[in-house]
Amino acid sequence: MAAPNFGKIQIGIYVEIKRSDGRIHQAMVTSLNEDNESVTVEWIENGDTKGKEIDLESIFSLNPDLAPDEDIEPSPETPPPPTPSAKVNKIVKSRRTVAPIKNDTPARDNRVVGSARARPTQLPEQSSSSQQNARRKSNCVKEVEKLQEKREKRRLQQQELREKRAQDVDATNPNYEIMCMIRDFRGSLDYRPLTTADPIDEHRICVCVRKRPLNKKETLMKDLDVITIPSKDVVMVHEPKQKVDLTRYLENQTFRFDYAFDDTAPNEMVYRFTARPLVETIFERGMATCFAYGQTGSGKTHTMGGDFSGKNQDCSKGIYALAARDVFLMLKKPNYKKLELQVYATFFEIYSGKVFDLLNRKTKLRVLEDGKQQVQVVGLQEREVKCVEDVLKLIEIGNSCRTSGQTSANAHSSRSHAVFQIILRRKGKLHGKFSLIDLAGNERGADTSSADRQTRLEGAEINKSLLALKECIRALGRNKPHTPFRASKLTQVLRDSFIGENSRTCMIATISPGMASCENTLNTLRYANRVKEFGISPSDIPFSQGSGSRSDLSPSYEYDDFSPSVTRVKELTVDPSAAGDIRPIIHHTPNQIDDLETQWGVGSSPQRDDLKLLCEQNEEEVSPQLFTFHEAVSQMVEMEEQVVEDHRAVFQESIRWLEDEKALLEMTEEVDYDVDSYATQLEAILEQKIDILTELRDKVKSFRAALQEEEQASKQINPKRPRAL
Repeated sequence: MAAPNFGKIQIGIYVEIKRSDGRIHQAMVTSLNEDNESVTVEWIENGDTKGKEIDLESIFSLNPDLAPDEDIEPSPETPPPPTPSAKVNKIVKSRRTVAPIKNDTPARDNRVVGSARARPTQLPEQSSSSQQNARRKSNCVKEVEKLQEKREKRRLQQQELREKRAQDVDATNPNYEIMCMIRDFRGSLDYRPLTTADPIDEHRICVCVRKRPLNKKETLMKDLDVITIPSKDVVMVHEPKQKVDLTRYLENQTFRFDYAFDDTAPNEMVYRFTARPLVETIFERGMATCFAYGQTGSGKTHTMGGDFSGKNQDCSKGIYALAARDVFLMLKKPNYKKLELQVYATFFEIYSGKVFDLLNRKTKLRVLEDGKQQVQVVGLQEREVKCVEDVLKLIEIGNSCRTSGQTSANAHSSRSHAVFQIILRRKGKLHGKFSLIDLAGNERGADTSSADRQTRLEGAEINKSLLALKECIRALGRNKPHTPFRASKLTQVLRDSFIGENSRTCMIATISPGMASCENTLNTLRYANRVKEFGISPSDIPFSQGSGSRSDLSPSYEYDDFSPSVTRVKELTVDPSAAGDIRPIIHHTPNQIDDLETQWGVGSSPQRDDLKLLCEQNEEEVSPQLFTFHEAVSQMVEMEEQVVEDHRAVFQESIRWLEDEKALLEMTEEVDYDVDSYATQLEAILEQKIDILTELRDKVKSFRAALQEEEQASKQINPKRPRAL
């Protein structure tokens, strides 16, 4: 049997132990050490037997049911003080409410002071024997107090263990500690989610966030939901962090938007607050745009295209179809019916800076500006639609041939921006246009340093187009005189949606809730926040009444996380000082591409000017090396288009040459043909061939040099991370 001071601990039983890294698991007792009041335990980890020596106090704190039934036995030398229970209660109460007073005097003097406090009526002339008795009584009280505190501690631990077992939580979950922190924090919030009864506010630029539920893969991997949406416009991210001493804690980052949709909101509700208010705009001769932005797998295509059932998509539940439904309903209203409007639809994608028609066997299209500076997508097919079913058929045709590929986030990642447009025409003239865009996964923009050129170009174009889109929307909201729409093909084809007084835009930022996607989620939220800069203050977070101070709930949830500025109004206002805001120009080292500017005539193109302006406006996110790379890619794309056009022209000219040469050869078959004329004409044809082919060859050599320059620039990229807002 075990010694009495070991309680119910026996050799061979299993007890809970706590490791140095904070893990708690079971181990078997192998020996009882009476000399130092400890036990030796052993356990098996990764096939090896491990052991350690643990003191009894630690064992009893984790295993309160094994603790001995302690009875307070008075010391024979020191009798217990009168009415000890009253004193104990009084001392315990005072320890809980009064902070301990630090004193640098020795412990013996502290005891005398404590004795004097316990007996205020004693005189300074007390004998040494009475002081010794008081000291003994003080020590006894301390021992009783210690036992009482231990008992209370064990009771609290037993209560916590009972609650833990009642919840039946899997303690083997490696993120169990983080899960408990998030659960405790959420318990302090007063939830006021968005409902269909909430009013729909009028916004020229509307930015909202949609959270999707955890998918089967994340649930199987025991991933945690680190996104909380406590109210209709607040999103909180619980980012797990680790201190130097390996202590884990939460860094709670808060963002505010026009609307925030939790994982229970259906597509119909998202559409009601985002795209539906824009439908009327196109009937009032306006331009409306709705974007879905976010990481691959966060729900963009689900939101825009419709619900998925396995690999099959129900297109009738997406924003594309819901917007088309309301367009046809509005056509039946008396005030719009008399306009005799016709509805057309187009569906195209933008991939690596090139435009492809998804309704015409993915034909490559050219984007040009006409004499009135209107952007025209040459050859884009517009299909007339009479009902919602016609729209659904077009969406299915387009989705079946959209470009996709594999990324770390998703095996079927959208590598292109898909643009679906509903166009209203009156007697052949444009009346209004609603553009619905499913953007490429934003994690593709980080692939600019890939070894594969095609992946690099994809990433560069996505990165550039998303930056340009953000600046164009900001320029729309602030009524800036210039919009850098030429910086990317996406903003170039959507130019008419960013200008004019009757233009409205909505952005739906979709986010994944899993802890594994935390970094991409924060990047998405920061991007959406910069589109329309919202202020956030502590009062925006709906803490429940009586939940205590915020520092008690989450030590890392500092007030510094919030913007110090006053919360802004919902609509962006024009900043008069912004026009005079002079930013330092990014300088880059001269390269081989600059030497080709004279030959190609693209040195000061509007595209390059807008790209430079775009990078200057985003210095925090675009390093000088990344700007050089973007410039190299833009230059290379322009040169590629010129080489292809020149090659096509040479090919057409070659057909004419063949016809001329054929006529010359037929002339030589005559009996008395003019030899001088034959030689002169043949020489002229050959000289013309040599001149044109030499010029094409030189351009191809320059184009190959630009390809090498792009590859060198990609190896020097050191992109800056965006600052937390």
